[in-house]
Amino acid sequence: MAGVSAGYGSHRVLTDVTLDLSGPRTALLGANGSGKSTLLRVLSGGHVPSAGRVLVDDEPLRHDRTGLRAHRQRVQLLLQDPDDQLFSADVLRDVSFGPMNLDLPEAEVRSRVDEALAALSITHLADRPTHQLSYGERKRVALAGALAMRPAVLLLDEPTAGLDPEGVAEVLGVLDRLVGAGTSLVAATHDVELALAWADEVVVLTPEGPRHGDPVTVLDDSALLRRARLSRPWPLELAAALGASGGSLPRNLAEVVALLKSGPRTIEM
Repeated sequence: MAGVSAGYGSHRVLTDVTLDLSGPRTALLGANGSGKSTLLRVLSGGHVPSAGRVLVDDEPLRHDRTGLRAHRQRVQLLLQDPDDQLFSADVLRDVSFGPMNLDLPEAEVRSRVDEALAALSITHLADRPTHQLSYGERKRVALAGALAMRPAVLLLDEPTAGLDPEGVAEVLGVLDRLVGAGTSLVAATHDVELALAWADEVVVLTPEGPRHGDPVTVLDDSALLRRARLSRPWPLELAAALGASGGSLPRNLAEVVALLKSGPRTIEM
């Protein structure tokens, strides 16, 4: 996106934001009201910016019917609340809706739907009415509907919120497989530990504008995190307490264990 400003009526949420989100896994962080959801909606074509433009592979998004139809075949948005996304009577029809509207052959639609349901381990829910699903099941069905579109870019608003640990691990496994198949992911989250361990790059939204960069570098900047009303991830807090610094700071539990075994010391760049 280039020079994007957006808001609601007179309330400006994003001001002159320029970002190149080219990494396979990007985490979008910020306080409530910082513009994370608005930014995702702008990227998806669901919210028209008051200034600036969105580009995918250097091709600008057009907000007419033809432009939005083409854009949504390449870019899909998964909302935070699955009830904002599910509307069909049962799981099979809900996951089928997007591919059917691409006018694909019936066999291709069925193949995409079966593949998406299997990826989320919810094939057994295919005939279940959506109103009879648990929150975690509805969340996975909404993700299956996005996967069935086979997007080049998948935007996710709090994809792991409300899931139990097993559900979080399952969703992250699916997302990793998508990256392996060539899909780029942009996920808004409040979970700084998840962003540190999972993302290839992070964007932190602050009142002064976005900060974009390597997860360790950005999430180890205490002043920046204070402005964004975020806390430093615990692996980086522990590393600091141990006197570690430099370019090999830990991003996850395994790397923390390795650091502890090595003893407190300064890690040279």
